[in-house]
Amino acid sequence: WSFFDIDDYSVDDFCGLVMAAGKSGSFRMMEPLKHASKKSRRDRSRGKSSGRSSSDEAMEQQIWKDLPEDLLEPVIARLPIATFFRFRTVCQRWNSLLTSQSFSRHYAQVTQANPWFYTVTHVHANSGVMYDPSMKKWHHCTTSTLPAELIVLPVASAGGLVCFLDVYRHNLYVCNPLTRSLKELPAWSVRVGSRAAIGMIVNGNSTGAGYRILVVGCDGEYGIYDSVTKSWNDPGNISGDIKLPLSFNFRSQAISIDSTLYFMQSDPEGIVSYNMETGVWMQYIIPAPLHLTDHALAECDGRIFLVGLLTKNAATCICIWELQKMTFLWKEVDRMPNVWCLDFYGKHVRMTCLGNKGYLMLSLRSKQMNRLVTYNIARKEWMKVPGCVVPHERKRRWIAHGTAFYPCLTATA
Repeated sequence: WSFFDIDDYSVDDFCGLVMAAGKSGSFRMMEPLKHASKKSRRDRSRGKSSGRSSSDEAMEQQIWKDLPEDLLEPVIARLPIATFFRFRTVCQRWNSLLTSQSFSRHYAQVTQANPWFYTVTHVHANSGVMYDPSMKKWHHCTTSTLPAELIVLPVASAGGLVCFLDVYRHNLYVCNPLTRSLKELPAWSVRVGSRAAIGMIVNGNSTGAGYRILVVGCDGEYGIYDSVTKSWNDPGNISGDIKLPLSFNFRSQAISIDSTLYFMQSDPEGIVSYNMETGVWMQYIIPAPLHLTDHALAECDGRIFLVGLLTKNAATCICIWELQKMTFLWKEVDRMPNVWCLDFYGKHVRMTCLGNKGYLMLSLRSKQMNRLVTYNIARKEWMKVPGCVVPHERKRRWIAHGTAFYPCLTATA
C-alpha cells in the first residue's frame, strides 16, 4: 500500500507531519518528535534569531487541531503525491481515501500542472521508475506490479493510466503506476503484433467514465477496447482513402487531442488520425524537415509538435517544430542551446522521446554519452535530468523506454 521508497525521504520530512485519530474520530496534530540529543550552538542561535516563542507554537497547535472535518479531504487532495503516500500510514481512514468517492471528487478538481514520466530501465523491463519534473526527483517502485516473468513496455497513457504491451505474448495491460491498480485486457480476435500502433483516450475528463484503447495493424485492420463494456469492438479495416500498408514510426507514440488520436507515418511521411467519436480516418502527407533522423510527435494545448534530431556532417542538434494549420507544414519554433549541442559533435547520437504531453523527456545515447533532458513546450525551457540511480546501487541505469502520464490517485484500471 505504500508505493514510494521510504529511503527517498529524510527523517526531517516526517517530523511534524504525523497525525492521529482522537477518541471522538476527529484528527489532531501531534507534537513534533523530540530528540534527546543536545542542541548544537548553531541550532540554539538559530532559535534565538527566529524570534519564535513557545506561545506562537502553542497558538498554531490550537488552530490546526480544530481544523474542520469538511476541509480535511480538500487539503489532503492538494498535497504533493509523495507526501500523500506517506500520510496513508497515519490511520485506516487516511489509508482508505483512495476508495472514497468524496475524496475522488475533491481530487478531480485539482489539475496537475506537469505530467510525470513512467520509464523502464535496460536492466528490469517490468520494474518502473517514475520521474517528477516539478520536484526533479526519481521515484522507484518498491515492488513490481506486473508478473516478474513478463517483459512489458509502456506504449500509451491517458487519465493517469498507462497501457503496457507484453513483447512476447503481445497481451495488453492497463495499470495505475501510483496505486498499482492492474488489469489484463482480454485477448483481441486479431493478434496484436509487435508492429501495431497503440493509442489511448479517456471518456470525458477522467477515467471514471472509462477509457478506450485503439490498436492499428500495418495492414489496416484495427480494434477498439472499451473499458465500460470490457470488450473489443472490431470495426473492420481502414477505409480505402488511406494508403496501405501503413508504415508507422514506432519511435513516436500516439498523441491525443480531444477524442482524436494521431500517429506518425514514415512512408509516405505524414500523420494518420482517427476520431474515436465519429470513426473517421484521415491521412495528412507532411514532408519531414531535411537532415532529420530520429523524431516523434508531441502535443501541447491542442497543438501538434515534432521533436527531432538534426544531423548534418558532424553536427547534431535537437529541434522543435510546430504544425501550421493553414499550410500543413512544419515550422521550427525552438532548438536546444548551442552549448549543449557541442557535446554531440562528432558522435553518433540516437534519440528516444519518452514523453509527449507538453513536457518532453528525451533520451540521448551514444557510445560515449548517456543523457536525459526535458523540454517544457509552453515555456521553451530545457532542463537536464539527474541520473537514475537505484537505491543501494552506485551505477546509473540508462532509460530504455517510457511514456508521459498525468498522475492520478483515483484512476482505476
